[in-house]
Amino acid sequence: MNNETTLARPVRDLISVIVTTYNREDALVAVLRGLARQTDRKFEVIIADDGSPPSTACVIAAWQSQFDRLARVWHERKGFRAAEIRNRAILESLGEVCIFLDGDCIPRPDFVAAHRRLAEPGWFVAGNRVLLSAELTKRILGAQIEPELWPLREWTARRLKGEINRLQPLLWLPLGPIRRFTGGAWKSIRSANLAVRRSDLMEVDGFDAAFSGWGREDSDIVVRLMRLGVRRKDGRFATAVLHLWHLESDRSRLPQNDRLLADAIRVQRIRAKIGLSTLSP
Repeated sequence: MNNETTLARPVRDLISVIVTTYNREDALVAVLRGLARQTDRKFEVIIADDGSPPSTACVIAAWQSQFDRLARVWHERKGFRAAEIRNRAILESLGEVCIFLDGDCIPRPDFVAAHRRLAEPGWFVAGNRVLLSAELTKRILGAQIEPELWPLREWTARRLKGEINRLQPLLWLPLGPIRRFTGGAWKSIRSANLAVRRSDLMEVDGFDAAFSGWGREDSDIVVRLMRLGVRRKDGRFATAVLHLWHLESDRSRLPQNDRLLADAIRVQRIRAKIGLSTLSP
């Protein structure tokens, strides 16, 4: 194992969108379609594949021509290991900023552009999401509907029908300096839509693979970033993604992960216990 984190020299102004997926090809197609429509084109896509069968690799290969760079990292399926596969994707990435996006969260066309506008040294950007109902998700994936292109009036109609949980994140508001007034809040932040500068990821040694199974690996890295001195910038009303419905993940390891998070907070840990530096580049 390496004693120090080794990352390739970042490409100036490049953004790396790291998409975490496991065995959900229909949703991944929708996410890749949304990314292919981005107005800001200076980005790469790294698929962090947490052990999917070869059919997922075929889906990714079919989209290669739509991007300047679309790469995939994979490891054997040994349960939910989102922290480790994200770290492997970070090592593969070349961007100055990494945007972490779940493989069931469809980005709208200005997603990368909005994150670029909000990015600045010393800050990470916490975005949010709109939850789609099971029935709406089924129709979107079954008929390959393109909700990332829907205007606000369409979303308003969906909200009135109860097909999404809220409308407000889909609005755009120029909040300016208000985005910095978030204090030390970290409990609502999810890695389904989170942008972190590459240099800050190196300082905290990435995600902590001590967290396995569903839950708390995203809270852990945010707590450690804040302890490092990186502050939270609010991405609401600018970066919202469309979260497709899915069955609830197995949460049997959540109590153990809660204890790991509590320990990280108690000892004021900054670097991951099992982080980037434990992986070969």
